[in-house]
Amino acid sequence: MPSAAPAGPAEQKAPEVQSVAVQKKEPRKVGITDTSLRDGHQSLMATRMSIEDMTPIVEMMDDVGFHSMEVWGGATFDSCMRFLDEDPWERLRTLRKLFKKTKLQMLLRGQNVVGYRHYADDTVREFVKRAVGNGLDIIRVFDALNDLRNMEVAADQIKKEGAHLQLAFSFTLSPVHSLDAFAKLSRDMRSMGADSICIKDMAGIISPVETAALVRTIKKETGLPVQIHSHYTSGMASMAYFAGLEAGADVVDCAISPFAQGTSQPPIESMVAGMQGGEFETGIDLKKLVPIATHFKKVREKYSKIFIDLGGVDINVLMYQIPGGMYSNLVSQLKDQNALHRLP
Repeated sequence: MPSAAPAGPAEQKAPEVQSVAVQKKEPRKVGITDTSLRDGHQSLMATRMSIEDMTPIVEMMDDVGFHSMEVWGGATFDSCMRFLDEDPWERLRTLRKLFKKTKLQMLLRGQNVVGYRHYADDTVREFVKRAVGNGLDIIRVFDALNDLRNMEVAADQIKKEGAHLQLAFSFTLSPVHSLDAFAKLSRDMRSMGADSICIKDMAGIISPVETAALVRTIKKETGLPVQIHSHYTSGMASMAYFAGLEAGADVVDCAISPFAQGTSQPPIESMVAGMQGGEFETGIDLKKLVPIATHFKKVREKYSKIFIDLGGVDINVLMYQIPGGMYSNLVSQLKDQNALHRLP
């Protein structure tokens, strides 16, 4: 008998269609710290955002579900008094009253506190007491030279006050800043009582490969939660964040989109969307971020004359290594002195 004719196109079984994002296991919860109210505007507009620009949107930000809000420290203390005619302590108290659900975080410069020189031990201790007393939950402490002696007093007092002590090391590229050196720093930080460790890439120069290696090393050496802080200047920050999360990092620093990228952090919205359907989950609803971004677009327009626009990625940062939070202030000061043309 002749063999049966092959099935026609209409009779052939259609292949099963699978979703592009195949979820193989329960996603791991990771946190996002929103830096918009501190490093976001410090990096892009020389720390000039006033408390009046913040308060109308705080309730919505509080409802998002961030790991924490970075709202104080760094250059904000100086800028409040020097340029904004604000009491920085009143700013902290105001934000504490408005943020009812979200932990508040600050950046402390070790023995420099929030200034530009070393202060006496009793000054450091009293500052920490009042900072925690006025509403801070998490204090990130660093020293620009990674000299832990300049972090000991602040760290000790933070532990005494019952706040979360996050010790940070400053990442840079040099012959002496090796993986072994950072591993030793991490072990010493654990011995100092750190509750978590932050990889502080203040210039935005860390690569995804370096990030993953550092996270794995810190986890192996300390077992502590790891947070990653970077800037978008070189264009590698988002890639570095994902590489770090894949290596076991717990929290990443981001800013709302109008105050993101450039010399600031990666956008919150992009990070949240990029994790959906994968191995990580932030618990953040993108829809809740829309009105927040709309508000800060208006704030950005208000300060358009002082807003820093790199015009895209600046890979030269790998050589000059200027921190993102310093760059906008440098540009502002050069403009005031009619010397901006001297910046390469």
